[in-house]
Amino acid sequence: MENTYLWMIIALAVLAIADLIVGVSNDAVNFLNSAIGSKAVTFKTIMIIASLGIGFGAIFSSGMMEVARKGIFNPGMFTFDNIMIIFMAVMITDILLLDFFNTLGMPTSTTVSIVFELLGAAVVIALITIASKGGDFSEVTNYINTEKAQIIIFGILLSVVVAFSVGAFVQYITRILLSFNFEKKAKWVAGLFGGVALTAMVYFILMKGIKGADIAKEHLAFLGGETIKDYLEANVLPIVAVSFVIWSLLSYILVNFFKVNIYKIIILVGTFALALAFAGNDLVNFIGVPIAAWQSFQAFVDPLINVNGLGATEFTMDVLGKKVPTPTLLLLIAAFVMILTLWFSSKSRNVLKTSIDLASQGETKERFQPNFLSRGLVRGAMMISKYTTIITPKSFHDKIEKQFEKPVIQLTQGKTHELPAFDMVRAAVNLMVAGILISIATSYHLPLSTTYVTFMVAMGTSLADRAWGSESAVYRVAGVLNVIGGWFGTAITAFIAAGIAAYLINWNKEVVIPILLLLAVFLLVRNSLNHIKKSKETKAEDSLKRTESKSVQGVIEESADNISKVLKRTSKIYENTINNLINQDLPELKKNKKAVVKLESEIEDLQNNIFYFIKNLDETSVSASTFYIKVVGDLQDIAQSVALISKISHKHINNNHKGLKKSQAKELKEISKNLKNLFAKIRSIFELRDFDKISPILEEKQELLKTVSSYAQKQVERTRTTESSPKNTTLYFSILLETEDLIKATIDLLEAHASK
Repeated sequence: MENTYLWMIIALAVLAIADLIVGVSNDAVNFLNSAIGSKAVTFKTIMIIASLGIGFGAIFSSGMMEVARKGIFNPGMFTFDNIMIIFMAVMITDILLLDFFNTLGMPTSTTVSIVFELLGAAVVIALITIASKGGDFSEVTNYINTEKAQIIIFGILLSVVVAFSVGAFVQYITRILLSFNFEKKAKWVAGLFGGVALTAMVYFILMKGIKGADIAKEHLAFLGGETIKDYLEANVLPIVAVSFVIWSLLSYILVNFFKVNIYKIIILVGTFALALAFAGNDLVNFIGVPIAAWQSFQAFVDPLINVNGLGATEFTMDVLGKKVPTPTLLLLIAAFVMILTLWFSSKSRNVLKTSIDLASQGETKERFQPNFLSRGLVRGAMMISKYTTIITPKSFHDKIEKQFEKPVIQLTQGKTHELPAFDMVRAAVNLMVAGILISIATSYHLPLSTTYVTFMVAMGTSLADRAWGSESAVYRVAGVLNVIGGWFGTAITAFIAAGIAAYLINWNKEVVIPILLLLAVFLLVRNSLNHIKKSKETKAEDSLKRTESKSVQGVIEESADNISKVLKRTSKIYENTINNLINQDLPELKKNKKAVVKLESEIEDLQNNIFYFIKNLDETSVSASTFYIKVVGDLQDIAQSVALISKISHKHINNNHKGLKKSQAKELKEISKNLKNLFAKIRSIFELRDFDKISPILEEKQELLKTVSSYAQKQVERTRTTESSPKNTTLYFSILLETEDLIKATIDLLEAHASK
């Protein structure tokens, strides 16, 4: 029997490494988004500072491991067998849940997932134990540390509201005082801001770092016999006051005499502090459970503890209720895995992009669609703003508005992407406020969700900084609501999934654990392969690029590549749709629909760029805008025609209607073949920029139009004589009509280039 538990310990060790990888991929957003979003320093520097923070934080995180051992349930009420089942269920569920969110690119809380997984698995095992003893299910409260669990859950939920509100308030006040032209303010202003920010962050580091180290628990003579931990807690105000004076003076000296950008220093210190907090606070979420399982196993096999040689189903786990230090070597190994993941995980970049895009001061490609709730919230906020403006004195209102005027940043052609998502003041406030809030939570030994705090602070500062303007507000608010909804989904899913896993493992460990582990490996590999595939599609050679030229000739040159790519993809989609319709291949028709949606999305992105394209033009090249609008419009017509053909074909087969007749299939195959050959010739023209060959192609296009028209006439005759399926007739005519529109849109595109 002991061998079974030994194998479970080995499995948990492997799961711990996997959990570290998926966990860091999700939580990297906590401490990287402000530094990367503001582009204060190079990406490499940010990563080095964050890696150092993770290293120190991991070493100081031993105390938080108590949460996994006794924070959620009362270990003395469970046997060793129960505990191992709970821990195994929790780890398998945690990895799958976090990897799912990483694949979606959504930041979620590793703290919430681990808390609710422990709660779900413990409740199920407690109920099973009570039922086996013939007890009352109300006794479950004896098994669960309800008071501590309630405090943790309440603290996590409250942090959402508090972090957003405090972030918005502090950013609003800061922006009024500093404005967007903060670099032109007096040197003493930067020094004072540096003093406030660095004081908050250094105190944060003391609370999260030194306070958690073993030396902080030793009684020191120079502190009057007090420990560092007790001294920090008893002298908060004096420490903060002295730190403020020292850091303000030092900041002023650095700004005034050494011309140092104090905001960059704040961002670097803040990144280090939050990385330290992440490792110190969240490491328990990844390795706390496996370490607790290992320590449980040690106690079970130790004859000095298990003196009576009790079996796994009899030996109770009171030992977990005691304070047990975590070996430093394990913490260092965990830190090493976390740092490697930070540097090499592509999924962490995906999650990071979501957070930065939602907080961006400028325009980004919005990935979330507005909903009735986001529209309602935005309308309500606009109404409040309107009435506030009415009752506010005009002079005061004008002063406030002046502080929110953004400076115009001139960039060379094609360098728009190099603009930071937000400025260094907002990045500094993000880090400072998040640090303060996490420090307060840490002082009360709450495993606060650093994801919730950092994300909601960033959203609050975005709102206060007016990053959510009328052009983007409904999308950004919808994004925030989606992320928050995902958090609540995490809690519910974690509770239920861990409970089910615990029930199955308890039923038959030897059979269920290998099955669940294989399932976990399969899902992780599948998600990774899908992520790699999706990343490749994003970088695909046929993806469309925005035009940034200022002349008609430049627009022709840059648009030619896009036209060639659109025609190539359209030809492929059209051919596949016709073939799959003839073969009645529903799965492939569904794939075609997805390919069309992606094409339409990319063309829509080109259309959304028209405003910025026109703004970027020289006065002497305004005619280029008309030509560019014409090109994008034709591309949109082409995509819409092939999209409708794909949609109606999929709908026809999906509804199990009659397939095409042989004559219809033959005619469509001929059209598809001719269209493919024609599109290949047109693509060659645009790839080689050989526009002199457009005239012969136009004649060929007219011949194809006549062919399509003749087949439409044939179908009319068939309908009058032999055709018996209304759905079939409707489908065939729809395909022919949309094919005509597709050809005409292509002709318009060619004629536009022939005239240039």
